[in-house]
Amino acid sequence: MTPDPEVGRTATMTTTLRPIEPLQHDADGARSRRYQVCVNSRPVGALHLGTHPAFGPAAAQIRELRIDERDRRRGRGTVAALAAEEVARGWGCRRMEVSVPADAEAALRLATALGYVQRNRGMEKPLGTTPPDLPDGTLGRPMTEAEYGPWLEHGKAHYAQSWIRRGVTEAEARAKSEKDHAALLPDGPATPDVLLSVLEHQGTAVGTLWVALRDEGAYVFNVEADERYRGRGHGRSLMLLAEAQAVAAGKPRIALNVFAGNTPAERLYESLGYVPTGYAMYKELL
Repeated sequence: MTPDPEVGRTATMTTTLRPIEPLQHDADGARSRRYQVCVNSRPVGALHLGTHPAFGPAAAQIRELRIDERDRRRGRGTVAALAAEEVARGWGCRRMEVSVPADAEAALRLATALGYVQRNRGMEKPLGTTPPDLPDGTLGRPMTEAEYGPWLEHGKAHYAQSWIRRGVTEAEARAKSEKDHAALLPDGPATPDVLLSVLEHQGTAVGTLWVALRDEGAYVFNVEADERYRGRGHGRSLMLLAEAQAVAAGKPRIALNVFAGNTPAERLYESLGYVPTGYAMYKELL
């Protein structure tokens, strides 16, 4: 019998990925397949590999990797992840992507040991019932139609650059930026459950804020202090405005994403009580 080329192997030939379903292959190039992780043909876990829905066939994503309790701490997960990379190379992928929950310390150690680097992390904060006060002379107001166009174009370009600086090709990043903004702001400032705000301090516009209201809570998609007025506490005021809007809408928590390397933002969020919920990590395939 000819070996299945999709079965990942190690040099010792003891740990393999055994496909448990046909390769799922869509017309747009997306692929996915589920495997058993086996040691000498004995199932010890499961792995689900697919191309990334946001980046297309150039990037593969380990959607699930589970090793049975009795077989953990024996390198099975490491070998399975490396075998997944081998399969992804066979698919023509150039990059691997994984998402790791913040409380999955073993998975985070494994990804780091295998050369994955953090691109961004999700953070969250529980809210009370009393909205925080803004500093004296500071207030938030709705973004105007005239302000929306320039804000949107600046936001799309800045968002794309954030991905480009973290391993995503320019074409992928710009396509993702266009797609994400179109999906999240289909009606511009009139999009339901979206709050687009301008922060003013003593009558001067000093920053912008984009908050979405969801069933499970509020989500901050973008917060930016005007470059001319940074270092004056307006970033904190913008986050307080976001929390006040969430509390006013009756939301129990507020969440956001921060790109790795944005140290001022990370420090700000931590100082306000936000804690990590998960990490997005990636690795270039050589």
